[in-house]
Amino acid sequence: MTDHDAERETHFGFARVAADEKATRVGAVFDTVAERYDLMNDLMSFGLHRLWKNFAVTLAGVRPGERVLDIATGSGDLARAFAARGAEVWITDINARMLARGRDRLADAGLLAPAVQCDAERLPFRPASFDCVTVAFGLRNMTRQNRALAAMTEQLKPGGRLIVLEFSRIWKPLEPLYDAYSFRVLPWLGARVAGDADAYRYLAESIRMHPDQETLSAMLRAAGLSRVQCFNLAAGAVAVHRGYRF
Repeated sequence: MTDHDAERETHFGFARVAADEKATRVGAVFDTVAERYDLMNDLMSFGLHRLWKNFAVTLAGVRPGERVLDIATGSGDLARAFAARGAEVWITDINARMLARGRDRLADAGLLAPAVQCDAERLPFRPASFDCVTVAFGLRNMTRQNRALAAMTEQLKPGGRLIVLEFSRIWKPLEPLYDAYSFRVLPWLGARVAGDADAYRYLAESIRMHPDQETLSAMLRAAGLSRVQCFNLAAGAVAVHRGYRF
């Protein structure tokens, strides 16, 4: 495949689709699962996603008064944690239903945050506006991940940090068990709880197509970040990457 072909096409799970179609397809997935999103997260991860997010929040080291941009905020778990710590938090998501869910959950907790619907590849903020940028379980759904990472890096002030929490490559001996769970149990849960097996089949496929730990570390460096570190969780099924802009 040529570079030009790669620019025109991308993956949607295991399928190849036109690059300008992926965002629409991903949007349809999240429109379907929005109402049961949090319940499914608890069921799929046995509640562990809360610990993973808490770990990412700790690594971010956000202090009161700092400005945080939470990309692909979803239901706003990270944003609420940062706002509760006294940070000025802005939330974004490309999907209107998920953005509204995150905004409403922040409001229910007595926390207010500006909410902006936008594509992470084209962030509508002035460069060097934030002390910390975060994205949790959203990067793999983005069409051009290198562009998105570059756009996130551009938003950081000098010394600011980017935190990426995402599914990654599990320890090799556990792959057979993980595959059985991903391709059999997840669609079954999706059908019975969220009413959409295909959405959770896409989830399993998108995880397999996402860059592994070393590749994503290299992508962060290519985006202009330094001191890039990777922290494996759940035997590598999930990883947190952190990098700084200088």
